[in-house]
Amino acid sequence: MLNSSKRLTALVGLFFVFTSLGCATYQGKIGGARQSLERGEYQKALDDLEPLASTDNRDQLVYLLDYGTALQVAGRLDESNKTFMKADRLADLVDYHSLSKISGSLILNEEMSQYKGDTFEKIFINAYIAMNFLEMGKLDDALVEARRINEKYLKYRSDEKKNFEMNSFSKYLSALIWEANRNYDDAYIAYQEAYKIDPSIPMLQEDLIRSAKNARRMDTYKDWKKKFPSVVENPNWYDKQYGELVILHQQGWGPRKMPAQNEYRLPELIPTRSNVTKSLLMIEGESVGSGQGYLSKEVYDVEQAAMQTLKEDYGILIAKRVAGIATKAVVSDQIAQQDKTLGQLAWIAMNIADRADLRQWSFLPQTIQLIRVPLKPGKYKIKLLGTDEAGRPITNVSLEREVEVKAGTKKFVVWRTF
Repeated sequence: MLNSSKRLTALVGLFFVFTSLGCATYQGKIGGARQSLERGEYQKALDDLEPLASTDNRDQLVYLLDYGTALQVAGRLDESNKTFMKADRLADLVDYHSLSKISGSLILNEEMSQYKGDTFEKIFINAYIAMNFLEMGKLDDALVEARRINEKYLKYRSDEKKNFEMNSFSKYLSALIWEANRNYDDAYIAYQEAYKIDPSIPMLQEDLIRSAKNARRMDTYKDWKKKFPSVVENPNWYDKQYGELVILHQQGWGPRKMPAQNEYRLPELIPTRSNVTKSLLMIEGESVGSGQGYLSKEVYDVEQAAMQTLKEDYGILIAKRVAGIATKAVVSDQIAQQDKTLGQLAWIAMNIADRADLRQWSFLPQTIQLIRVPLKPGKYKIKLLGTDEAGRPITNVSLEREVEVKAGTKKFVVWRTF
C-alpha cells in the first residue's frame, strides 16, 4: 500500500508538471517581444529575448534566431551578427538525439527533441549576416557569407532538397554581393542559380542579361536577350561612372505556428497580415522615374516557403504522433498492470502534456522585397514609405536617411516594416 501511495504521489506531481508545461509554449514566450518590436520598443523586446537566447538548452537555436533578428531591427548590427554566427555554429552541429530525448518526445511531445531549424531557415542565417555587413559597408565580410551560402547550397542540393527549401533570396543576395565586388562571372552564375530555383523573381530577367554581358558571356547574353525580348537595357547598367542604390525591404511577419484545429498534437501555419505590403522609395531632387518614386518588387515569399515546408513534413509529423500515442498506451498499460488507477492517471497526464511543436524562426518577414536604382555619384536624401494594398503611402511607416553613392559601387539600405 505504501509503495502504491508513493507512486501515486509521484505521478500526481508529474501530472501538474505536465499541465504547467502546456502554458510554456514557444509562441507564448516570444509574443510580448514581437509586440514590442511592432511598437518600436526595441530595448524591451531585446530584454525579453536575451535570457532565452542565452540559455543552453534544446530550444536555444530558435531563440538565437529571433534575438539576432530583433538586434538587426534595433540597429545593433555587430551584436546581431555575433548572435547569428553563434546560431550558425549551433545549427551545424551533428543532429544527435539521446535515447532518452527520443523516448521523451514520444511519451510527452515533439518539443522534447532539439530544435534544428528548416533548410530555408539555415540558409537564411547567412543571408542575415550578409545583410548586416552590407548595411555596415563591409563588403569583404559579406563575401565570406556569400561563399558560405554557396557551400550550404551544394550540401543541400546533394541531399535532394526541393526548390522552395533552397531559399532563392539567399542565392540572389549572394549574386548581388558578387556583383558589388565586380566578380561578374560569379554574379552571373548566382543569378542563374536563383532563376533555376524561382524563375518568377521579377527583376531576374534584367539581372541575367546585364550580368551575362558584364561577364563577357556574349553568346549567353544573346540567348537571354532572345528569351526576354521585352527587357529594355538601361545604359547606366554598364556605365562605370554610375553607382547603385539597393534597398532590401523585409515586409511584415511570416506565418505563425499554432495547434491545428482538427488535431492539437500537430501544428499549422497561420498567415499574419501586415498593413504594409510594399515600400516606395523617393529620392530628393532625382528626376528618374517621373518623380513618382520606385516601388519595391518581391524577391522571396517566406510565408509560402514556410507553409510548403510544413506541408511536405506533415507525413513525418503524423507518423511521429501516431507512434507517440502507441508509446503512451504501452507505458500506461505497463503501469496499469501494477496499479489500474496509476495507469489511468498516467494515460491522462501523458496526453495532456502532448502538444504541437510550435517552434519556428517566427521573426522572419512575410516577404523580402527589393528596389535597385542606378545613380550618379553623390549624396542623396532618400525617404522610404510603406504602402498599403492599394499602393497608398502609410505616413507613419517611413525611413528618412542621407546616403552616399560612389561610382562603380553599391550602397545597401536594409529596412524592416511590420
